Amino acid sequence: MLELPSSISKHGATLFWDRSALEVAFELIGFEFCVDGVGGIIVETEAYCPDDPASHSYGGQTRRNAVMFGPPGHAYVYRSYGLHWCLNFVCQRGSAVLLRALEPRCGLDRMFERRKITSSRQLCSGPGRLCQALAIDESYNGASLMNDRIFLGPPAGNVPVASGTRIGVSKAVDKLWRFGFAGSPYLSKRFVQPSA
Repeated sequence: MLELPSSISKHGATLFWDRSALEVAFELIGFEFCVDGVGGIIVETEAYCPDDPASHSYGGQTRRNAVMFGPPGHAYVYRSYGLHWCLNFVCQRGSAVLLRALEPRCGLDRMFERRKITSSRQLCSGPGRLCQALAIDESYNGASLMNDRIFLGPPAGNVPVASGTRIGVSKAVDKLWRFGFAGSPYLSKRFVQPSA
């Protein structure tokens, strides 16, 4: 169940998601995210908007991206390069936030079993690894983020957020639409500090 920060709780869960993906991607850093009791702290996200050439929604609605054009507050799950599942949270029409990395906190035994590794830093550092660790697949595509299997809770305090260019895109590569928990060792890729 989604627990909203007190500053926005009066607007309700739907309005939390029914905003720019940039706002939501920034604010999700530090949230706790669990699926069936397995998960951790969101430490990295990327925003995708309908006027963004790197977004799946850029060319309009298709069978594959239909969830992005549906109601906000739902999961958009797709397979990347035919190999890995990727989880997105749908925001305003045609926009979504890609979850790139978590700091693993809950259900570590199940994550290690699913990922077949021993390094906690590698459990959820990347969208494909995250989905494998949390057992997220196409069955979650279109699922409400407010169902009983999903928990989202806000951070306890202020979170230092870094921003940088997105990873693995060939279009709109200059947009600083990747956000992360500054200094976290669980990021999929470090944020480059601007030169003085």
